[in-house]
Amino acid sequence: MELRTLRYFVAVAEELHFGRAAARLHMSQPPLSRAIKRLEAEAGAALFERSSAGVALTAVGAVLLEEARALLEQADRAAVRVAAAAGAATVTIGILGDSTDPAAARLADTYRRRHPDVEVRVRDTDLTDPTCGLHAGLVDVALTRGPFDGTGLSVRELRADPVGALLRADDPLARRGSLEPAELADRRWFLFPEGTDPLWQSYWNGDERRQGPVVRTVQECRQAVLWNGTVGMTPVGHEVPEGLAVVPLAGMAPSPVVVAWNEGDVNPLVCSFVRLAIAAYRG
Repeated sequence: MELRTLRYFVAVAEELHFGRAAARLHMSQPPLSRAIKRLEAEAGAALFERSSAGVALTAVGAVLLEEARALLEQADRAAVRVAAAAGAATVTIGILGDSTDPAAARLADTYRRRHPDVEVRVRDTDLTDPTCGLHAGLVDVALTRGPFDGTGLSVRELRADPVGALLRADDPLARRGSLEPAELADRRWFLFPEGTDPLWQSYWNGDERRQGPVVRTVQECRQAVLWNGTVGMTPVGHEVPEGLAVVPLAGMAPSPVVVAWNEGDVNPLVCSFVRLAIAAYRG
């Protein structure tokens, strides 16, 4: 069994959808389907049950998934060790978001244990660049949030977090169980600087044009609310300082936590990071 075909199989097994798996692999669906059929012929059994309800793993497919993940992880480790021996074992990770996220902590611990000889450089990014420097070539891989311009990038969603309105705790609306975005239409929102990714700016402004102070960091967002009574959006699960409150916003799409890297990048350190990120956020 070829490693490439096993990667195809794992993508379909994780997505349980040939179209989404093909998009994730940056290929069209017909060659992916043919590759899976060849793999099933090689295995001598069906790996997926296909029906009008969707795609599901067979018992044989579940066994192969476990083995395939182990083989691919071993291959990644071998590639990383070779890179280390060649003196090229350095990876730069861009991070935007909550550094206390348990999934991010699991990822850091797993990556360090899996690749103890790799020098990891971390670039902590402010809210003006959701790609964390990927477009500028400053990082190899990013752990961030969408949406943003993904041109030239591969992006994999790891989790989706509900969002809420960030308010002063003494704001009358802070006592509500939930809010509609329209109820905040006449309020001043914190904004990002001119030139910030339009998709990112639009999402965090509730898909509306707003007026308010310009901010660059999470701390500046919170201070704008504390000092000026400004409002804005934040993931519901984030802890906020005393004096602030988060009220869930109804009708707003959740904020996706994603791992992103340059399209076509075969750096084994990046490939390993992506695989471990998927596993860490799945757990």
